[in-house]
Amino acid sequence: MPFHALGLPPLILKGVRAAGYATPTPIQSKAIPVILAGHDVIGAAQTGSGKTAAFVLPILAGLIEGPRALRCLILVPTRELAAQVETNARDYARFTKLKMGVAYGGVNIGPQERMLRGEGVDLLVATPGRLLDLHGRQSVAFEDIEVLVLDEADRMVDMGFAPDLQRILRLLPKERQTLLFSATMPPALNKVAGLAVTDPVRIDMGPPSKPAAGITQAVYPCPKHLKPDMLTELIASTGAGSVIVFTRTKHGADRLTRQLQQRGLAVAALHGNRTQSQRERALKDLQRGRVQILVATDIASRGIDVDDITHVVNFDVPHTPEDYVHRIGRTGRMNATGDAFTLMSPDEQKDVVIIERFLGKGIPRVILPDFDYKRRIDDKARAAGIDGSSRQSRGRDEGSRGSHADRGSRDSGRSRPARSSSDSSPRAASGDSSAVFGRRPDRANSDRRSRRKM
Repeated sequence: MPFHALGLPPLILKGVRAAGYATPTPIQSKAIPVILAGHDVIGAAQTGSGKTAAFVLPILAGLIEGPRALRCLILVPTRELAAQVETNARDYARFTKLKMGVAYGGVNIGPQERMLRGEGVDLLVATPGRLLDLHGRQSVAFEDIEVLVLDEADRMVDMGFAPDLQRILRLLPKERQTLLFSATMPPALNKVAGLAVTDPVRIDMGPPSKPAAGITQAVYPCPKHLKPDMLTELIASTGAGSVIVFTRTKHGADRLTRQLQQRGLAVAALHGNRTQSQRERALKDLQRGRVQILVATDIASRGIDVDDITHVVNFDVPHTPEDYVHRIGRTGRMNATGDAFTLMSPDEQKDVVIIERFLGKGIPRVILPDFDYKRRIDDKARAAGIDGSSRQSRGRDEGSRGSHADRGSRDSGRSRPARSSSDSSPRAASGDSSAVFGRRPDRANSDRRSRRKM
């Protein structure tokens, strides 16, 4: 079904074509007609499936006619996602007179106040904390809101925004259309959803918490102190293009960035302790090929929309399976292909088992040929801070509200405790748990390759 068959007005269709899209994705085909009809929606779709356009396009269609007023509010969990959604909306509306705005913490609030108090905007994308700051300063009013979107709602709840969301809901007009998109429905989100939506239409595009089909996954067992060496060798041996490497903590991201830079690699860091300008520059440098590797924390697992990410590497195994899915979802987007590698130290095996149970299958273990797994780091390297096993900071994980980059904005989340697990392994798909030499798992040829266990 082409876009013009979905009921979108000509000016929006013109913007879609200019953005380079011709055929809607499944979530767009299902959601756009329902939203155009005015229904509340609870939607679930895999990351990278075109979800943003699924709600932005019909909203823009409804905003074309009417007075200049803030009529649509889109709430998102992170600055990166806010900027991404606002950019997409601006692109789709380029042939209309609609005005878009974005508001998030970590930057001066003054320009955002002037934007809202001046000519105003028709659509505002905001993080919850900064929106409440603006409302408290009487810089934004909600009486004209016709459409509310809660995007990545489970992530907002996970980051501690449930009270802020409930407060915002009480400030909005009761007569409105509400669209809630979420990968999962934790109990705290059920409460928010009960306050937000009325007789919603549910749109479920299959298991939203499973990786895209085009992503090839592999686990590389590795002693913790050798992870930087293995990562360096993987990047060199696989012909990787643009790479995102995920760590659990901000301090770990900074340490790994320094280690890779010392090895001559082009690297940038992205996490909550970086200023907004530093974060924007890191993303632009990755997009433009100025850096090959972006070392990030989970703040980036949702909200980074960079084309042609060939590899995602979990330098640290994530705390939860949901974080794993969203991390690796930065590659293999929109039916593309990509590789997702996880470096697993012995003390992280239980976390990998939990992920495999969640996925319903095993992830192949891969042995890197010619890699010295018994290598010891020398004293000089340890003194220089290259020891990957050095003690990590015991401070809060990524997204702490106390992060100095976000102080006063409330636009970051809280660390999540690791989930418990048993020692029993999941039943793996046939051939998935065997060790394979080389760049990536090759099921067709695995029986012809040598195998050895760590």
